[in-house]
Amino acid sequence: MKQSPKRTVSSKQVRRNQRVFGRSLLVIFSLALLLFIGRFSYIAIGKNVQNVNLGVQAKKLYTANHTLKAQRGTIYDASNQPIAEDTSTYSLYAVLDKHQRTVAGKPMYVTDKIKTAQVLSKYLPISEKKALAYLTPSDKKAFQVEFGAAGQNISLTTKQKIDRAHLHGLTFVQRQARLYPNGVFASHLIGNVTSTSKGQLVGTMGIEGADNDLLKGTDGFKKISQDNNGYQIPGSNQKAKKPRNGDNVYTTLDGRLQTLLETQMTALQEKTHSKTMNAVLMNAKTGAIVAATQRPTFNPQTGEGLNSVWRNTLIQDAYEPGSTMKVFTMAASIDSGNFNGNATYQSGRYVVGGRTVPDWNPGGWGTITYNKGFALSSNVAMAHLEQQMGAKTWKKYINRFKFLQSTHFGLPGEQAGSIAFNRTIEQANTSFGQAIQVTAIQMMQGLSAIGNNGKMLKPYLVRKIVDPNTGKVVKAYHKQEVGQPISAATAKAVRGHMQDVVYKKYGIGSDYKIKGIRIAAKTGTAQVSDGKSGYLSGDDSYLYSVAGMAPANNPKYIMYITMKQPTLPGTETPTQLMADVFKPVMKRALQEDTSTGTNQGSDKMLSYVNRSTSGSKSDLASKGFKVTIIGDGNRVLKQSPIAGQALLTHQRVILITSGTQRMPDVTGWSSSDVLRLGQMLGLNVKTKGNGFVTKQSITVGKQVGQSDRLTVNLK
Repeated sequence: MKQSPKRTVSSKQVRRNQRVFGRSLLVIFSLALLLFIGRFSYIAIGKNVQNVNLGVQAKKLYTANHTLKAQRGTIYDASNQPIAEDTSTYSLYAVLDKHQRTVAGKPMYVTDKIKTAQVLSKYLPISEKKALAYLTPSDKKAFQVEFGAAGQNISLTTKQKIDRAHLHGLTFVQRQARLYPNGVFASHLIGNVTSTSKGQLVGTMGIEGADNDLLKGTDGFKKISQDNNGYQIPGSNQKAKKPRNGDNVYTTLDGRLQTLLETQMTALQEKTHSKTMNAVLMNAKTGAIVAATQRPTFNPQTGEGLNSVWRNTLIQDAYEPGSTMKVFTMAASIDSGNFNGNATYQSGRYVVGGRTVPDWNPGGWGTITYNKGFALSSNVAMAHLEQQMGAKTWKKYINRFKFLQSTHFGLPGEQAGSIAFNRTIEQANTSFGQAIQVTAIQMMQGLSAIGNNGKMLKPYLVRKIVDPNTGKVVKAYHKQEVGQPISAATAKAVRGHMQDVVYKKYGIGSDYKIKGIRIAAKTGTAQVSDGKSGYLSGDDSYLYSVAGMAPANNPKYIMYITMKQPTLPGTETPTQLMADVFKPVMKRALQEDTSTGTNQGSDKMLSYVNRSTSGSKSDLASKGFKVTIIGDGNRVLKQSPIAGQALLTHQRVILITSGTQRMPDVTGWSSSDVLRLGQMLGLNVKTKGNGFVTKQSITVGKQVGQSDRLTVNLK
């Protein structure tokens, strides 16, 4: 049959279309290939894609950047023992996902939850039951779990103990931290740190904050070229910059005296619940702050108490000092040639500028001499002295003693104080410490002129700052005279009047007597301002204080204590309460000065924790220390003083072991030793009197526990 022409034409058309399509496809493919080759060549030669340099990106991809952390500088006490130093802490988490295994197939998840809970409860502040609860969450698909606060801030020692149990699935994350080995220890002066989101430590108060730029150092880095497996490429360049560690700060604080002061102040605060308290001990010959603390305070290691008061009340609280200001009024009157101690006046009340100045004893003591008026802390006597020398002269001496201006102590936020001095009554009020506001550090500076024969010294806390990278001293601080407001003869005369306060039968400071040591002191009581134009009322609305120095004839130490708005227990007067701080600290300071001549080179307490009880006792006894052991275990669990603290000759050392804790015989112990015992055992300690223990409320040998109350009589 003959084929249709139409069909033939159609077949030819199809073949022609196929050839056109094939050629078009070849052209398109060729163009695409040329475009690809062109683009590839462009990238290969130019090494840029959308303004991104591929060479740089590749180098980054195969370059490991490691930050080399700088060590934050250490803060030391006067015996070069660390107060604040760098350390590492760890946070803990546990992997629960059973798919997590090593390349070799070993489990990287918790395989034995019960054993893991047992080990964690042994070394962390968490019960076995709670640890197990964390390890068995309700979400069965949980990849990993943490352990709350118990799994944070874990020490290296604790981490190593947990590691030795060889548990699967536990992972520790290291971070830089700050160690404050003494706990509460001049906390607002030393300060603390916070950690930034990048893990850097930043000082927030005290020396940590003021000298943060010196302490923090500078991080270094290391860049390594590596292959896909993370190994360094042989022959590749390695760039590195060493970290520059922060500078070290050396303070003037005596570790033993500071610890004792903290103990005594804690006991006083527990008795009085004062709104604020300050206590400062200063070297009278140099101006070096030997010990200083405040209440409320905080533990920089745990953060406990940090929210109670952020400010450093030593320099940031300005207040009316009350009768301790009379020391300077007396000095001004004597030095200006206006004082006649044997002249008499009528005590009780005195009208100045139409207003009445009352004595603290409203009835007064009749007609008495100005000498006696000072020993009795008569406001009227001081108002007379101010009137006799004149307001202009009195103001001149206020300025000479550098009140109303910063001491430039070196810590942030220092207040300058203020004065109301326009009216006649205001001028008179300042003579007995009202209508003028000062800081505790200003008082210390002014008192140095009294103790140092007229030469006024600037108080200082830091001895030197040292670059640990070179060993060079970056800054050094020494004794600095900042004026001579009075003559040496005046200073000696004022100290004589301050001795009358302590030793005259009518003096009101007899509580500050220390056997064998001559004390010069002045007590003070001031009404507390209501913040407006008047004063608070009531029994708990006063600021009590004492300024003392010893030995009186040639002072080596000056001490100043303030106690604001205490709730007085009723069984003891404010002077007796403050004497419980003043006397043991001043006595210890003078003993230490006599026995060593300086604060350097004294014995340091070793660590006896985890050592045998018998061996520890023998070692300490051979060195002449008194040893008291609580418990019948064969290993030491706790000790006081702690490791690193300086020791006095024949000091008492308390060791706590396992087993039943029984009450020792504390007859003959000092109040500070009893308070240390109470802190270690968790006892509520109450002291009555001053001196050494003659009677104790808990029978010797009786089992004791936390919350037990121990009352001791001292004489």
